[in-house]
Amino acid sequence: MYYRIVSGNYLYESLYMKDQRSDLGLGLSSVLKKLGAMTSIRDTNMVEQSLLRTLGPLLGVLETSFYRIDDNGGVIRALYHSHKVVDKDGVKHIVDNVGEVINGKEIPEAVGNLFDNVHMLRKACSRKLDEGLLICYPVYGVKGLLGYFVFQRDREVAPVEDAIIQGVLEVFTNYFDLLDTSQRDQLTGLLNRYSLEANLDRLWNILSARLHDANNGHTMRVIVPESYWLSVLDIDHFKKINDTYGHTIGDEVLIMVTRLLQASFRQSDLLYRYGGEEFIAILAANDFQSVTQALERVRTKIERFPFPQVGHITISGGFSSADPGVLPQEVINRADSALYAAKNAGRNRIYHYDTLIREGVLKEVNAGDIDLF
Repeated sequence: MYYRIVSGNYLYESLYMKDQRSDLGLGLSSVLKKLGAMTSIRDTNMVEQSLLRTLGPLLGVLETSFYRIDDNGGVIRALYHSHKVVDKDGVKHIVDNVGEVINGKEIPEAVGNLFDNVHMLRKACSRKLDEGLLICYPVYGVKGLLGYFVFQRDREVAPVEDAIIQGVLEVFTNYFDLLDTSQRDQLTGLLNRYSLEANLDRLWNILSARLHDANNGHTMRVIVPESYWLSVLDIDHFKKINDTYGHTIGDEVLIMVTRLLQASFRQSDLLYRYGGEEFIAILAANDFQSVTQALERVRTKIERFPFPQVGHITISGGFSSADPGVLPQEVINRADSALYAAKNAGRNRIYHYDTLIREGVLKEVNAGDIDLF
């Protein structure tokens, strides 16, 4: 493929050139190499980034976006990939950036309207925007619509480009579904412990970058809520349920508790099965009162639910703030300490680690005492 730097939002010549046959051969070779790189990745978030880095140059655009949606069609995360041409000492350099919106709330109106068109027609759509076209492709997986691939340029997609986009998206969704399955608990369908570790590292990197930008007076590239909180939740007396009713009923209780947790938390919150009857939830909330209300809503919902054969059960929990200055493993340990304090206090309650420290119920946890993963 032939490349050249041009002004505006276009960095590369696209596949659709005068000598289309020659460029197609070079373009396909480039696509195959990029797909090979994509399928060597073992993290779903990095695969999403690889999708944008693959399609942007092939389409001749500087900026591409991928909007990940939940089961109800709401956007839970948006990735933005951009190439910028920077002139330094008379030499032009290409700067590659990926930005992320964790909860995907701030969606441009034009993009949201285009989502509606794509969703109803179940095919790629475009609409005029400024001096060009805003183009959106639906991204389907095994379970249905995964999200939307969006870019903007000055002309419609040519047939040869459309074929390549569709092919790349198909490889992406097949591989994404495979990775997603490997990162989920087989019984409940929740994200598993392996996925938790990867997502914690990603979240902490984002929070640390935000803190660094704020301390240095920089404008944040990544939009995140004011605070994140990590909670460890545990079903009370679960061993007694297994011993009394059997493991089949115990599994049914785990599944029903999972569904109640999913219904209580927002789709943008992250929920994991941590092991056995324990769950970890990562919540976005701007203050202590908001996260407390969210967790109490969950606790009350489970307490009031009539479980078949078992009757009523309860959960206990502990939570701590996701401080980027503290290792994520230590934050889990803090939440776990608060959970055990809740158990010792009689169960069916959720405690905050820092509050317990201030009240003298717990002593500060030392990082050297942690043995998590």
